[in-house]
Amino acid sequence: MKTRRQFVQAGSAALVGLTAKADHPIAGAFVNDNFAAGHAVRDGAPISAPKFEQRIPLVIIGGGIAGLSAAWRLQKRGFHDFVLLEMNAEAGGNARSGENEVSAYPWAAHYVPVPGSQSIYVRELFEELGVLEDGKWNERSLCFSPQERLFLYGTWQEGIEPAVGLSRQDREQFQKLEDLFAGYRASGGFTIPMELGLNQKQSALDQISFADWLRRQGIDSSVVLWYMNYACRDDYGSLAAETSAWSGIHYFSSRPKEDPGPLTWPEGNGWITRQLLKRVGARVRTNQLVRRVQSQGTKYKVQTSDTEFQTDAVIFAAPTFLAPYLIEGFPHLKTFQYSPWLTANLTLERPPRGADTGERAWDNVIFNSPTLGYVDATHQTLRTHVDRTVWTFYWALAQDPPAASRKFLLEKDWSYWKEAILQDLEQVHPDIRNCVSRIDIMRMGHAMARPSVGAIFSPERRILTQRHDRLFFANSDLSGFSIFEEAQFRGVQAADRIMQLLR
Repeated sequence: MKTRRQFVQAGSAALVGLTAKADHPIAGAFVNDNFAAGHAVRDGAPISAPKFEQRIPLVIIGGGIAGLSAAWRLQKRGFHDFVLLEMNAEAGGNARSGENEVSAYPWAAHYVPVPGSQSIYVRELFEELGVLEDGKWNERSLCFSPQERLFLYGTWQEGIEPAVGLSRQDREQFQKLEDLFAGYRASGGFTIPMELGLNQKQSALDQISFADWLRRQGIDSSVVLWYMNYACRDDYGSLAAETSAWSGIHYFSSRPKEDPGPLTWPEGNGWITRQLLKRVGARVRTNQLVRRVQSQGTKYKVQTSDTEFQTDAVIFAAPTFLAPYLIEGFPHLKTFQYSPWLTANLTLERPPRGADTGERAWDNVIFNSPTLGYVDATHQTLRTHVDRTVWTFYWALAQDPPAASRKFLLEKDWSYWKEAILQDLEQVHPDIRNCVSRIDIMRMGHAMARPSVGAIFSPERRILTQRHDRLFFANSDLSGFSIFEEAQFRGVQAADRIMQLLR
Protein backbone atom coordinates (compact mmCIF):
# COMPACT_ATOMS: atom_id res chain seq x y z
CA MET A 1 0.00 0.00 0.00
CA LYS A 2 1.28 3.48 -0.79
CA THR A 3 1.70 5.79 2.16
CA ARG A 4 0.01 9.17 2.08
CA ARG A 5 3.31 10.90 1.34
CA GLN A 6 4.15 8.50 -1.48
CA PHE A 7 0.66 8.94 -2.89
CA VAL A 8 0.65 12.72 -2.96
CA GLN A 9 4.26 12.90 -4.13
CA ALA A 10 3.31 10.65 -7.03
CA GLY A 11 0.51 13.10 -7.76
CA SER A 12 2.93 16.01 -7.82
CA ALA A 13 5.27 14.23 -10.22
CA ALA A 14 2.44 13.90 -12.74
CA LEU A 15 1.09 17.40 -12.20
CA VAL A 16 2.66 19.03 -15.26
CA GLY A 17 1.42 16.41 -17.69
CA LEU A 18 -2.05 16.40 -16.25
CA THR A 19 -2.29 20.18 -16.46
CA ALA A 20 -1.03 20.24 -20.02
CA LYS A 21 -3.66 17.82 -21.33
CA ALA A 22 -6.56 19.10 -19.24
CA ASP A 23 -9.03 21.03 -21.40
CA HIS A 24 -11.80 21.08 -18.81
CA PRO A 25 -11.29 23.84 -16.23
CA ILE A 26 -12.11 22.97 -12.62
CA ALA A 27 -12.94 25.79 -10.23
CA GLY A 28 -12.73 25.67 -6.46
CA ALA A 29 -11.14 26.97 -3.28
CA PHE A 30 -10.43 26.26 0.35
CA VAL A 31 -13.57 26.90 2.41
CA ASN A 32 -14.37 27.31 6.10
CA ASP A 33 -10.70 27.90 6.90
CA ASN A 34 -10.42 29.08 10.51
CA PHE A 35 -6.95 27.95 11.46
CA ALA A 36 -5.60 31.52 11.63
CA ALA A 37 -7.99 32.39 14.47
CA GLY A 38 -7.19 29.15 16.25
CA HIS A 39 -3.47 29.72 15.92
CA ALA A 40 -3.88 33.22 17.35
CA VAL A 41 -5.34 31.66 20.49
CA ARG A 42 -2.59 29.01 20.58
CA ASP A 43 0.14 31.62 20.22
CA GLY A 44 -1.29 33.90 22.92
CA ALA A 45 -2.12 36.86 20.68
CA PRO A 46 -3.01 39.99 22.67
CA ILE A 47 -6.63 40.34 23.78
CA SER A 48 -8.28 43.71 23.33
CA ALA A 49 -10.50 45.17 26.02
CA PRO A 50 -14.16 44.16 25.57
CA LYS A 51 -16.57 46.75 24.17
CA PHE A 52 -19.63 45.23 25.82
CA GLU A 53 -20.57 43.43 29.02
CA GLN A 54 -23.45 41.04 29.57
CA ARG A 55 -24.68 39.27 32.68
CA ILE A 56 -26.21 35.84 32.00
CA PRO A 57 -26.55 32.70 34.19
CA LEU A 58 -24.95 30.25 31.74
CA VAL A 59 -22.51 30.37 28.82
CA ILE A 60 -22.03 27.42 26.46
CA ILE A 61 -18.70 27.51 24.60
CA GLY A 62 -18.75 25.64 21.29
CA GLY A 63 -21.56 25.20 18.78
CA GLY A 64 -20.93 21.65 17.59
CA ILE A 65 -23.34 18.81 18.31
CA ALA A 66 -22.33 18.73 22.00
CA GLY A 67 -23.05 22.42 22.55
CA LEU A 68 -26.25 22.37 20.47
CA SER A 69 -27.44 19.27 22.34
CA ALA A 70 -26.84 20.97 25.68
CA ALA A 71 -28.89 23.93 24.46
CA TRP A 72 -31.64 21.62 23.19
CA ARG A 73 -31.85 19.86 26.52
CA LEU A 74 -31.93 23.10 28.50
CA GLN A 75 -34.75 24.51 26.40
CA LYS A 76 -36.79 21.32 26.65
CA ARG A 77 -36.47 21.48 30.42
CA GLY A 78 -37.58 25.11 30.54
CA PHE A 79 -34.18 26.73 31.08
CA HIS A 80 -33.76 29.58 28.61
CA ASP A 81 -31.34 32.03 30.21
CA PHE A 82 -28.12 31.12 28.41
CA VAL A 83 -26.02 31.99 25.39
CA LEU A 84 -24.05 29.68 23.09
CA LEU A 85 -20.82 31.07 21.61
CA GLU A 86 -19.46 29.66 18.35
CA MET A 87 -16.18 30.82 16.79
CA ASN A 88 -17.15 29.98 13.19
CA ALA A 89 -19.61 31.74 10.92
CA GLU A 90 -21.89 28.69 11.18
CA ALA A 91 -22.63 26.36 14.07
CA GLY A 92 -22.45 22.60 13.70
CA GLY A 93 -18.78 21.72 14.07
CA ASN A 94 -18.23 18.39 12.36
CA ALA A 95 -21.93 18.37 11.45
CA ARG A 96 -21.80 21.44 9.20
CA SER A 97 -23.07 21.28 5.63
CA GLY A 98 -23.19 23.28 2.42
CA GLU A 99 -25.44 23.63 -0.61
CA ASN A 100 -25.16 24.61 -4.25
CA GLU A 101 -27.54 24.61 -7.22
CA VAL A 102 -27.25 20.81 -7.47
CA SER A 103 -27.73 19.59 -3.91
CA ALA A 104 -27.10 20.06 -0.24
CA TYR A 105 -24.02 18.14 0.96
CA PRO A 106 -22.11 17.41 4.19
CA TRP A 107 -18.79 18.90 5.18
CA ALA A 108 -17.91 16.11 7.57
CA ALA A 109 -20.22 13.71 9.45
CA HIS A 110 -22.71 12.25 6.98
CA TYR A 111 -24.76 9.67 8.89
CA VAL A 112 -25.94 8.33 12.24
CA PRO A 113 -26.22 4.55 12.73
CA VAL A 114 -29.69 3.49 13.86
CA PRO A 115 -29.42 4.07 17.64
CA GLY A 116 -29.85 1.17 20.00
CA SER A 117 -32.01 1.14 23.10
CA GLN A 118 -29.24 2.59 25.27
CA SER A 119 -28.96 5.74 23.14
CA ILE A 120 -32.07 7.21 24.76
CA TYR A 121 -31.25 10.85 24.04
CA VAL A 122 -30.69 10.16 20.33
CA ARG A 123 -34.00 8.31 20.12
CA GLU A 124 -35.75 11.15 21.97
CA LEU A 125 -34.37 13.68 19.50
CA PHE A 126 -35.29 11.58 16.47
CA GLU A 127 -38.83 11.11 17.77
CA GLU A 128 -39.10 14.88 18.09
CA LEU A 129 -37.80 15.33 14.53
CA GLY A 130 -40.12 12.70 13.04
CA VAL A 131 -37.30 10.33 12.16
CA LEU A 132 -38.66 7.75 14.61
CA GLU A 133 -42.44 7.38 14.70
CA ASP A 134 -44.31 4.77 16.75
CA GLY A 135 -41.15 2.69 17.01
CA LYS A 136 -40.53 2.72 13.24
CA TRP A 137 -37.80 4.55 11.37
CA ASN A 138 -38.84 6.98 8.66
CA GLU A 139 -38.06 5.35 5.33
CA ARG A 140 -36.88 8.64 3.81
CA SER A 141 -34.18 8.92 6.48
CA LEU A 142 -32.88 5.37 6.11
CA CYS A 143 -30.11 5.05 3.55
CA PHE A 144 -31.40 3.71 0.24
CA SER A 145 -29.85 0.61 -1.31
CA PRO A 146 -27.21 0.02 -2.49
CA GLN A 147 -25.59 1.59 0.55
CA GLU A 148 -21.90 0.73 0.29
CA ARG A 149 -19.49 -0.68 -2.24
CA LEU A 150 -15.77 -1.44 -2.41
CA PHE A 151 -13.57 -1.38 -5.50
CA LEU A 152 -10.99 -4.19 -5.45
CA TYR A 153 -9.42 -6.53 -7.96
CA GLY A 154 -10.81 -4.42 -10.80
CA THR A 155 -14.49 -4.58 -9.85
CA TRP A 156 -17.07 -3.19 -7.46
CA GLN A 157 -18.47 -5.41 -4.74
CA GLU A 158 -21.42 -4.66 -2.50
CA GLY A 159 -20.38 -3.77 1.06
CA ILE A 160 -17.07 -2.39 2.34
CA GLU A 161 -15.77 -5.53 4.07
CA PRO A 162 -13.78 -7.38 1.36
CA ALA A 163 -15.69 -10.39 0.03
CA VAL A 164 -14.29 -10.87 -3.49
CA GLY A 165 -11.28 -13.07 -4.24
CA LEU A 166 -10.68 -14.12 -0.63
CA SER A 167 -8.37 -17.01 0.17
CA ARG A 168 -9.33 -19.67 2.69
CA GLN A 169 -7.02 -17.99 5.22
CA ASP A 170 -8.73 -14.62 4.64
CA ARG A 171 -12.18 -16.12 5.24
CA GLU A 172 -11.07 -17.98 8.37
CA GLN A 173 -9.52 -14.87 9.88
CA PHE A 174 -12.58 -12.75 9.13
CA GLN A 175 -14.73 -15.40 10.81
CA LYS A 176 -12.42 -15.58 13.83
CA LEU A 177 -12.69 -11.84 14.35
CA GLU A 178 -16.43 -11.89 13.88
CA ASP A 179 -16.71 -14.51 16.63
CA LEU A 180 -14.44 -12.53 18.95
CA PHE A 181 -16.36 -9.29 18.39
CA ALA A 182 -19.65 -11.12 18.95
CA GLY A 183 -18.38 -12.27 22.33
CA TYR A 184 -17.37 -8.75 23.32
CA ARG A 185 -20.75 -7.48 22.10
CA ALA A 186 -22.59 -10.04 24.22
CA SER A 187 -20.54 -9.09 27.29
CA GLY A 188 -22.32 -5.73 27.53
CA GLY A 189 -19.03 -3.93 28.09
CA PHE A 190 -18.96 -2.11 24.77
CA THR A 191 -21.87 0.29 24.51
CA ILE A 192 -22.97 3.56 22.98
CA PRO A 193 -22.78 5.82 24.94
CA MET A 194 -19.50 4.25 26.02
CA GLU A 195 -19.77 5.27 29.69
CA LEU A 196 -22.73 2.93 30.18
CA GLY A 197 -20.59 -0.16 29.63
CA LEU A 198 -17.10 0.95 30.65
CA ASN A 199 -15.56 -1.04 33.50
CA GLN A 200 -12.09 -1.55 34.90
CA LYS A 201 -11.97 -5.15 33.70
CA GLN A 202 -11.43 -3.83 30.17
CA SER A 203 -8.51 -1.56 31.07
CA ALA A 204 -5.85 -4.03 29.86
CA LEU A 205 -7.24 -3.68 26.33
CA ASP A 206 -6.50 0.04 26.50
CA GLN A 207 -2.83 -0.55 27.27
CA ILE A 208 -1.98 -2.15 23.91
CA SER A 209 -2.62 -1.08 20.34
CA PHE A 210 -5.31 -2.62 18.18
CA ALA A 211 -2.55 -3.83 15.83
CA ASP A 212 -0.86 -5.65 18.72
CA TRP A 213 -4.17 -7.20 19.76
CA LEU A 214 -4.75 -8.42 16.20
CA ARG A 215 -1.29 -9.99 16.12
CA ARG A 216 -2.01 -11.79 19.38
CA GLN A 217 -5.11 -13.28 17.74
CA GLY A 218 -2.99 -14.56 14.86
CA ILE A 219 -4.42 -12.12 12.32
CA ASP A 220 -1.92 -11.61 9.51
CA SER A 221 -4.06 -11.59 6.34
CA SER A 222 -3.28 -8.43 4.37
CA VAL A 223 -6.93 -8.13 3.30
CA VAL A 224 -8.22 -8.45 6.88
CA LEU A 225 -5.62 -6.01 8.19
CA TRP A 226 -6.56 -3.50 5.48
CA TYR A 227 -10.16 -3.63 6.66
CA MET A 228 -9.17 -3.22 10.32
CA ASN A 229 -7.03 -0.22 9.41
CA TYR A 230 -9.83 1.20 7.28
CA ALA A 231 -12.19 1.02 10.28
CA CYS A 232 -9.71 2.90 12.48
CA ARG A 233 -9.09 5.55 9.83
CA ASP A 234 -12.84 5.95 9.27
CA ASP A 235 -13.90 6.60 12.87
CA TYR A 236 -10.66 7.71 14.55
CA GLY A 237 -8.40 9.11 11.83
CA SER A 238 -5.60 6.77 12.89
CA LEU A 239 -4.10 3.43 11.95
CA ALA A 240 -4.54 0.27 14.04
CA ALA A 241 -0.98 0.65 15.33
CA GLU A 242 -1.85 4.01 16.91
CA THR A 243 -5.33 3.04 18.14
CA SER A 244 -6.14 1.60 21.55
CA ALA A 245 -7.20 -2.06 21.29
CA TRP A 246 -10.24 -1.19 23.40
CA SER A 247 -11.30 1.38 20.79
CA GLY A 248 -10.70 -0.98 17.87
CA ILE A 249 -12.87 -3.61 19.52
CA HIS A 250 -15.50 -1.00 20.40
CA TYR A 251 -15.84 -0.05 16.71
CA PHE A 252 -16.99 -3.59 15.87
CA SER A 253 -18.67 -4.64 19.13
CA SER A 254 -20.74 -1.64 20.22
CA ARG A 255 -23.52 -1.99 17.64
CA PRO A 256 -25.67 -4.91 16.45
CA LYS A 257 -24.13 -6.93 13.64
CA GLU A 258 -27.10 -6.12 11.43
CA ASP A 259 -29.26 -3.00 11.55
CA PRO A 260 -31.59 -1.26 9.09
CA GLY A 261 -29.53 1.93 8.95
CA PRO A 262 -27.72 4.10 8.65
CA LEU A 263 -29.79 7.28 8.87
CA THR A 264 -28.66 9.89 6.38
CA TRP A 265 -29.73 12.98 4.45
CA PRO A 266 -28.29 14.82 1.41
CA GLU A 267 -26.47 17.23 3.74
CA GLY A 268 -25.47 14.46 6.14
CA ASN A 269 -25.62 15.39 9.81
CA GLY A 270 -25.97 19.00 8.75
CA TRP A 271 -29.69 18.17 8.58
CA ILE A 272 -29.67 17.50 12.33
CA THR A 273 -27.78 20.74 12.93
CA ARG A 274 -30.45 22.67 11.02
CA GLN A 275 -33.24 21.10 13.08
CA LEU A 276 -31.45 21.92 16.34
CA LEU A 277 -30.85 25.52 15.22
CA LYS A 278 -34.57 25.90 14.51
CA ARG A 279 -35.08 25.21 18.21
CA VAL A 280 -32.13 26.97 19.87
CA GLY A 281 -30.77 29.29 17.18
CA ALA A 282 -32.01 32.44 18.90
CA ARG A 283 -29.46 31.82 21.66
CA VAL A 284 -26.54 31.03 19.33
CA ARG A 285 -23.99 33.73 18.57
CA THR A 286 -21.61 32.91 15.73
CA ASN A 287 -18.25 34.55 14.93
CA GLN A 288 -17.62 34.72 18.68
CA LEU A 289 -14.09 33.47 19.32
CA VAL A 290 -13.66 32.93 23.06
CA ARG A 291 -10.28 34.21 24.21
CA ARG A 292 -10.37 33.82 27.98
CA VAL A 293 -12.33 32.10 30.75
CA GLN A 294 -11.58 33.39 34.25
CA SER A 295 -12.87 32.18 37.59
CA GLN A 296 -14.06 34.98 39.85
CA GLY A 297 -15.05 33.37 43.14
CA THR A 298 -18.25 31.47 42.39
CA LYS A 299 -18.65 33.26 39.04
CA TYR A 300 -16.89 33.19 35.68
CA LYS A 301 -15.90 35.79 33.13
CA VAL A 302 -15.96 34.63 29.52
CA GLN A 303 -14.36 37.09 27.10
CA THR A 304 -14.72 37.09 23.33
CA SER A 305 -13.20 39.54 20.88
CA ASP A 306 -15.82 42.18 21.74
CA THR A 307 -17.88 41.08 24.77
CA GLU A 308 -17.29 40.02 28.36
CA PHE A 309 -19.95 37.64 29.69
CA GLN A 310 -20.34 37.45 33.46
CA THR A 311 -21.90 34.10 34.27
CA ASP A 312 -22.69 31.65 37.05
CA ALA A 313 -21.62 28.56 35.10
CA VAL A 314 -19.93 27.42 31.91
CA ILE A 315 -20.41 24.39 29.66
CA PHE A 316 -17.16 23.92 27.72
CA ALA A 317 -18.39 22.05 24.64
CA ALA A 318 -15.51 23.12 22.40
CA PRO A 319 -12.72 20.58 21.77
CA THR A 320 -11.06 19.98 25.11
CA PHE A 321 -7.53 20.59 23.81
CA LEU A 322 -8.45 24.29 23.74
CA ALA A 323 -8.99 24.41 27.50
CA PRO A 324 -5.35 25.16 28.48
CA TYR A 325 -5.31 28.08 26.03
CA LEU A 326 -8.61 29.58 27.19
CA ILE A 327 -9.21 28.70 30.84
CA GLU A 328 -7.02 30.56 33.26
CA GLY A 329 -4.77 28.19 35.22
CA PHE A 330 -5.85 25.07 33.33
CA PRO A 331 -3.06 22.43 33.10
CA HIS A 332 -1.55 21.12 29.89
CA LEU A 333 -3.31 18.00 28.55
CA LYS A 334 -1.18 14.92 27.88
CA THR A 335 -3.50 12.20 26.56
CA PHE A 336 -5.81 14.11 24.20
CA GLN A 337 -4.78 13.66 20.57
CA TYR A 338 -6.62 14.76 17.43
CA SER A 339 -6.49 13.62 13.82
CA PRO A 340 -6.22 16.00 10.85
CA TRP A 341 -8.67 15.51 7.99
CA LEU A 342 -9.37 16.88 4.55
CA THR A 343 -12.83 16.81 3.02
CA ALA A 344 -13.81 18.00 -0.43
CA ASN A 345 -17.09 18.48 -2.23
CA LEU A 346 -16.89 17.77 -5.96
CA THR A 347 -19.65 19.03 -8.26
CA LEU A 348 -20.14 16.57 -11.14
CA GLU A 349 -21.87 17.65 -14.35
CA ARG A 350 -22.42 14.06 -15.45
CA PRO A 351 -21.78 10.54 -14.09
CA PRO A 352 -18.29 9.15 -14.78
CA ARG A 353 -17.82 6.26 -17.16
CA GLY A 354 -15.08 3.64 -17.33
CA ALA A 355 -14.84 1.47 -14.23
CA ASP A 356 -18.07 2.87 -12.79
CA THR A 357 -20.42 0.57 -14.64
CA GLY A 358 -22.28 -0.72 -11.58
CA GLU A 359 -25.29 0.72 -9.83
CA ARG A 360 -24.64 3.99 -7.99
CA ALA A 361 -24.05 3.54 -4.27
CA TRP A 362 -24.10 5.98 -1.39
CA ASP A 363 -20.66 5.22 0.14
CA ASN A 364 -17.84 4.30 -2.25
CA VAL A 365 -14.42 3.06 -1.09
CA ILE A 366 -11.27 2.07 -3.01
CA PHE A 367 -9.25 -0.85 -1.64
CA ASN A 368 -5.66 0.08 -0.69
CA SER A 369 -6.30 3.80 -1.21
CA PRO A 370 -4.93 6.16 1.48
CA THR A 371 -8.27 7.98 1.33
CA LEU A 372 -11.69 6.97 2.67
CA GLY A 373 -13.60 7.35 -0.59
CA TYR A 374 -16.70 9.44 -1.17
CA VAL A 375 -20.44 9.63 -0.55
CA ASP A 376 -23.01 10.70 -3.15
CA ALA A 377 -25.22 13.59 -1.97
CA THR A 378 -28.05 12.79 -4.38
CA HIS A 379 -28.24 9.10 -3.45
CA GLN A 380 -31.38 9.76 -1.37
CA THR A 381 -33.23 11.47 -4.23
CA LEU A 382 -36.51 10.01 -5.50
CA ARG A 383 -35.74 11.10 -9.05
CA THR A 384 -35.34 8.25 -11.52
CA HIS A 385 -32.56 9.97 -13.48
CA VAL A 386 -29.67 12.02 -12.07
CA ASP A 387 -26.91 13.62 -14.12
CA ARG A 388 -25.51 16.37 -11.90
CA THR A 389 -24.52 15.43 -8.39
CA VAL A 390 -22.10 16.25 -5.55
CA TRP A 391 -19.58 13.82 -4.10
CA THR A 392 -18.17 14.40 -0.62
CA PHE A 393 -14.63 13.04 -0.53
CA TYR A 394 -12.93 12.08 2.76
CA TRP A 395 -9.25 11.83 3.58
CA ALA A 396 -7.95 11.14 7.10
CA LEU A 397 -4.23 11.94 7.19
CA ALA A 398 -3.38 8.95 9.33
CA GLN A 399 0.01 7.79 8.07
CA ASP A 400 2.19 10.27 9.94
CA PRO A 401 2.11 11.75 13.47
CA PRO A 402 -0.74 14.29 13.78
CA ALA A 403 1.52 17.34 14.13
CA ALA A 404 3.44 16.47 10.95
CA SER A 405 0.22 15.80 9.05
CA ARG A 406 -1.28 19.11 10.18
CA LYS A 407 1.79 20.94 8.94
CA PHE A 408 1.65 19.09 5.62
CA LEU A 409 -2.07 19.79 5.28
CA LEU A 410 -1.55 23.55 5.58
CA GLU A 411 1.63 23.74 3.51
CA LYS A 412 0.07 22.44 0.30
CA ASP A 413 -2.12 24.71 -1.80
CA TRP A 414 -5.55 24.00 -3.28
CA SER A 415 -4.12 22.85 -6.65
CA TYR A 416 -1.96 20.27 -4.93
CA TRP A 417 -4.87 18.69 -3.05
CA LYS A 418 -7.11 18.92 -6.12
CA GLU A 419 -4.60 16.83 -8.07
CA ALA A 420 -4.21 14.30 -5.25
CA ILE A 421 -7.99 13.86 -5.02
CA LEU A 422 -8.44 13.48 -8.79
CA GLN A 423 -5.59 11.00 -9.09
CA ASP A 424 -7.13 8.85 -6.36
CA LEU A 425 -10.51 8.86 -8.12
CA GLU A 426 -8.95 8.15 -11.52
CA GLN A 427 -8.15 4.64 -10.29
CA VAL A 428 -11.84 3.79 -10.76
CA HIS A 429 -13.20 6.74 -12.75
CA PRO A 430 -10.68 7.38 -15.57
CA ASP A 431 -12.69 10.27 -17.02
CA ILE A 432 -13.39 12.01 -13.71
CA ARG A 433 -11.64 15.23 -14.82
CA ASN A 434 -14.17 15.68 -17.61
CA CYS A 435 -17.07 15.25 -15.18
CA VAL A 436 -16.05 17.62 -12.37
CA SER A 437 -16.68 21.36 -12.63
CA ARG A 438 -15.77 22.40 -9.09
CA ILE A 439 -13.83 21.11 -6.07
CA ASP A 440 -14.14 22.93 -2.75
CA ILE A 441 -11.85 21.71 0.02
CA MET A 442 -12.09 22.02 3.80
CA ARG A 443 -9.03 21.43 6.00
CA MET A 444 -9.51 20.37 9.62
CA GLY A 445 -6.33 20.20 11.68
CA HIS A 446 -8.07 18.79 14.76
CA ALA A 447 -11.04 17.10 13.15
CA MET A 448 -11.66 14.32 15.63
CA ALA A 449 -10.36 12.79 18.83
CA ARG A 450 -7.86 9.97 18.33
CA PRO A 451 -8.19 7.16 20.94
CA SER A 452 -4.50 6.36 21.28
CA VAL A 453 -3.16 3.66 23.57
CA GLY A 454 -4.07 4.48 27.17
CA ALA A 455 -6.50 7.29 26.32
CA ILE A 456 -9.79 5.61 27.29
CA PHE A 457 -8.80 4.69 30.85
CA SER A 458 -6.49 7.65 31.46
CA PRO A 459 -7.03 9.44 34.80
CA GLU A 460 -6.92 12.73 32.88
CA ARG A 461 -9.97 11.80 30.79
CA ARG A 462 -11.85 10.47 33.80
CA ILE A 463 -11.23 13.65 35.80
CA LEU A 464 -12.53 15.84 32.99
CA THR A 465 -15.83 13.96 32.88
CA GLN A 466 -16.58 15.21 36.40
CA ARG A 467 -17.76 18.64 37.47
CA HIS A 468 -15.12 21.32 37.99
CA ASP A 469 -16.78 23.77 40.36
CA ARG A 470 -19.33 25.39 38.00
CA LEU A 471 -17.45 24.43 34.85
CA PHE A 472 -18.58 21.34 32.92
CA PHE A 473 -16.80 19.76 29.96
CA ALA A 474 -19.03 18.34 27.25
CA ASN A 475 -17.17 17.64 23.99
CA SER A 476 -17.31 14.18 22.43
CA ASP A 477 -13.55 13.90 22.95
CA LEU A 478 -14.33 13.15 26.60
CA SER A 479 -15.32 9.72 25.29
CA GLY A 480 -11.99 9.37 23.51
CA PHE A 481 -13.52 9.42 20.03
CA SER A 482 -15.85 11.63 18.01
CA ILE A 483 -19.23 10.25 16.99
CA PHE A 484 -22.66 11.86 17.06
CA GLU A 485 -24.08 9.79 19.93
CA GLU A 486 -21.15 10.56 22.23
CA ALA A 487 -21.28 14.30 21.48
CA GLN A 488 -25.01 14.41 22.19
CA PHE A 489 -24.65 12.34 25.38
CA ARG A 490 -21.94 14.64 26.76
CA GLY A 491 -23.95 17.77 25.95
CA VAL A 492 -27.16 16.47 27.52
CA GLN A 493 -25.35 15.22 30.62
CA ALA A 494 -23.71 18.61 31.12
CA ALA A 495 -27.06 20.37 30.69
CA ASP A 496 -28.72 18.15 33.30
CA ARG A 497 -25.93 18.78 35.82
CA ILE A 498 -26.09 22.52 35.21
CA MET A 499 -29.84 22.61 35.85
CA GLN A 500 -29.40 20.71 39.11
CA LEU A 501 -26.71 23.17 40.16
CA LEU A 502 -28.37 26.45 39.17
CA ARG A 503 -31.82 25.53 40.40
